[in-house]
Amino acid sequence: MFEITDLQKIGVGLAGFGVSFLFLGVLLLFDKGLLAIGNILFIAGLACVIGLERTFRFFFQKHKVKATVCFFGGIVIVLLGWPLIGMLFETYGFVLLFSGFFPVAINFLRRVPVLGTFLSLPGIRTVLDRLAGDTSRTTV
Repeated sequence: MFEITDLQKIGVGLAGFGVSFLFLGVLLLFDKGLLAIGNILFIAGLACVIGLERTFRFFFQKHKVKATVCFFGGIVIVLLGWPLIGMLFETYGFVLLFSGFFPVAINFLRRVPVLGTFLSLPGIRTVLDRLAGDTSRTTV
């Protein structure tokens, strides 16, 4: 087993607060203050969890240039005061950046007792199979 450092625990908390602030910012009709705080906390949490060097290497890879520009461009647009347009750019960049993690996250969520039952419903299962890229499953 591996040990989680205190800095990584703080990073998980920061990222969690960041996602919460982003959710509240969207829920409260794209409040630019909450969205800006959420973005900053999420990036800071990610840097604490995986480290500064690995964070820079993750965002600034050659094949992820388009995704990185959209993600950080969306953050800048939110900070400039256009939250709806900024969040659209940011969401597109986020999906491109983190699409490699979707199969792992979906397969983990399928193993959670109550949530797994919900995710195996016919319509939801089809959408999640496409997101996870699981071609071995057959739909009946």
